[in-house]
Amino acid sequence: MAFMNQMSRRALSTSVHRAAKIQEFVVIGGGLMGAGIAQVGAQTGHKVTLVDLSPEVLEKSSKRIADSVARVAKKQFKEDAEGAEKFKASVMDNIKTDTTANKALETADLVVEAVVENMGLKQKLFKEYDSIAPEKTIFASNTSSLPIGEIAAATNRLDRFGGLHFFNPVPVMKLLEVIRIPETSDETFNSMVAWGKAMKKVTVDCKDTPGFIVNRLLVPYLMEAVRMVERGDASASDVDTAMKLGAGHPMGPFELADYVGLDTNKFIMDGWSSRYPDETLFRQSELLNKLVAEGKLGKKSGEGFYKY
Repeated sequence: MAFMNQMSRRALSTSVHRAAKIQEFVVIGGGLMGAGIAQVGAQTGHKVTLVDLSPEVLEKSSKRIADSVARVAKKQFKEDAEGAEKFKASVMDNIKTDTTANKALETADLVVEAVVENMGLKQKLFKEYDSIAPEKTIFASNTSSLPIGEIAAATNRLDRFGGLHFFNPVPVMKLLEVIRIPETSDETFNSMVAWGKAMKKVTVDCKDTPGFIVNRLLVPYLMEAVRMVERGDASASDVDTAMKLGAGHPMGPFELADYVGLDTNKFIMDGWSSRYPDETLFRQSELLNKLVAEGKLGKKSGEGFYKY
């Protein structure tokens, strides 16, 4: 009987551990993605610390978040001014900012890294945090194109490492890709999925494949469109018209490439082509390289495949 009671307590303890919610998390990187993740977390009742080395970046991020939350409050509480004010205050109370992650890491359930796409930087940060964060803390990268397993290799918690790929703008886009490497434990993966749903995102599961689901399909599609123009098969405007009217896409591939940024597309393809030289879909494009070299990066620079 004592043995059975002991087994019951162990089972209960394991069940509680597996059902533990991610309630407090840290976002590394105060840019658009990091601020968006922090905002959504705060709106869904999580305690969030947004970390960036630059006080100026954190100040801009805080203002961006406050402005965005104000728009959400206005929409959700159209006839309830008092409710809108309470909502805004509650959300902003859930967010802290800091120029170092050390204090927040002491109690964090999760760390989401959203810095620039630089493998060395990501590895350096996670290696440092691995020595500070408690054993319970799950590490995740928001990378859109780098291998999660290679980032995780800098740590000693491969079983508590995964990918959480959000889409920009985070408060608007519903999708969250949840990525697992071979070493990711079921408990870790299930916790990340549950957290994504608590963030009111639609989650999809994927292995650590280049670009995960969306970018693995989207980027080669954009590049095939570019190659059609390079070969003289069709014009950029005709390709866009064809895909919008023939395939029902809201934007054509060249409009989308300009919107995303041609430098971003080139960065992804450069990385993939060097890592996977035998994959023909990842071949670089002379036309894309030329436009980027000329500073024609798309909408943000005023000209890409189109002029704005």
